[in-house]
Amino acid sequence: MRFHPPPECLRGCFTSFYVTEIDPGSSPQLHDSLHPEWAGMRFHSLSSPEAWNDLGQSVSGSRFIFSGPSSRPVHFAISRTRMWGIGLLPLGWARFIRRPAADYANSILDGFSTPVCKPFLPLAQLLTDPDASEADQLLGLADFFQAFDAPPTADESRILAIHGALVDPDVVTVIDLVNRVSASQRTVERLCDRHFGFSPKLLLRRQRLMRSLAQFMLDPSLNWIGAMDSNYHDQAQFVRDFREFMGLAPGEYAAQSHPILDQFVRERNRVQGSAVQTMDQPNFPLAGFDPKI
Repeated sequence: MRFHPPPECLRGCFTSFYVTEIDPGSSPQLHDSLHPEWAGMRFHSLSSPEAWNDLGQSVSGSRFIFSGPSSRPVHFAISRTRMWGIGLLPLGWARFIRRPAADYANSILDGFSTPVCKPFLPLAQLLTDPDASEADQLLGLADFFQAFDAPPTADESRILAIHGALVDPDVVTVIDLVNRVSASQRTVERLCDRHFGFSPKLLLRRQRLMRSLAQFMLDPSLNWIGAMDSNYHDQAQFVRDFREFMGLAPGEYAAQSHPILDQFVRERNRVQGSAVQTMDQPNFPLAGFDPKI
C-alpha cells in the first residue's frame, strides 16, 4: 500500500489518495471490516469486492464503491486486486458532493449507478483500468480534482473549525464543541448534519471510540484497558460504545483476523502519523510523504 498527498490546493478536502495491491494467496478471498470513517470512494482494477454492513446494505460486482460517512463497520470480501482509495474529509464532501451528508450516512453504493457519483465516472474509468500505470493514474487523479468545478461554500470556515474541534481530545461534550466553534448549538447541529453526516454528540462519541481502537491496533499489548480513551468514565461505557459502533464486543473484535486493516493502520500511521482517517487534522502536514512512486 502506498499513500500519496492530494495537491496542495486541495489539502483539507481529502485524507489521502492511496493505492493498495491485495493478493489473497492460496485463499480465494480475504475478509475484513472497515472502521467507522468519513466518506470515501474505492476503485478496483482486477476484481470486484463484495461489501455489506449490519444495516442491510450491500454492493456486489461493482469496481466503483461509494460510501458515505459511517458510524458502523463495513464488511468486505475481496479477491486479488489493485484498489485506489480516496477519503473525503467533511470539507471535501461540501465541495465535491454538495448534498446533505446525513442522507448518505452509513451508505454503501454502486458508484456506477448512483446519481451523485455521475461526475466521477471519468475518474472511475481511469482508476479501474488494469493496464494503466500507477504513475499515470495518480497524475490523472490529481488533475481530475484540480479541474473539478468545486467552488468554496459559505460554510467552509466553520466546517474546518468543527473538524478541528472534533479531533481534539480535550473537546469532550457538545457544549465544548459549540464554544470552540463560537456558533450557536443549532448552527453546529445543522452543519454537522449537512457536511459530517451525524449529530455532534454521535461524532464526539465516534472520535472517542476510534482513538481507543486505533491505539489498540497499533499496540495490542496494551489490552483494552490500556488503549481505552481517557474520556471514558468506565469500562462499561467503553464496551457499550464499542458494541454500538462496531457491532460486537471488544473481546470478539480482538479475536478476529484483520489481514488488511491491521497492516493498513500501521502503515498509515507510519507514513501519515494518523492511524485512521477520523483522526486526520483538517489540514494534516505533508511530512513523511514521498511524491515519487
